Amino acid sequence: QVQLRESGGGLVQTGGALRLSCAASGRSFHEYNMAWFRQAPGKEREFVAVISWVGDSTYYADSVEGRFTIFRDNSQNTLYLQMNSLKPDDTAVYYCAARPGLLALGSLQPSDFGFWGQGNQVTVSS
Repeated sequence: QVQLRESGGGLVQTGGALRLSCAASGRSFHEYNMAWFRQAPGKEREFVAVISWVGDSTYYADSVEGRFTIFRDNSQNTLYLQMNSLKPDDTAVYYCAARPGLLALGSLQPSDFGFWGQGNQVTVSS
């Protein structure tokens, strides 16, 4: 099992940057595939990025490719999302998620993940 807690969100201007963190508790963090999702007001939760167990493989949604970077520090049991060149369309509640076992990296959906953080608000102003 793993428990997740996001932090690092806030209010930034267009073009700014934020780094989200997801602190994991519990053992075997390194055996979990980890991902970021986001949910804007009135919209469904959407995939943002995913990273494999050891952090050697990643996949990004087209909307964030080239601007966001997902990485993990297994020694600290922490997942990160570096968000650069932020746009108003990036405004959402961001969630980290975990899934043990095999997972083909690609554009995923929330049902692919069984463990979730509580979410962290990111607001990008015009």
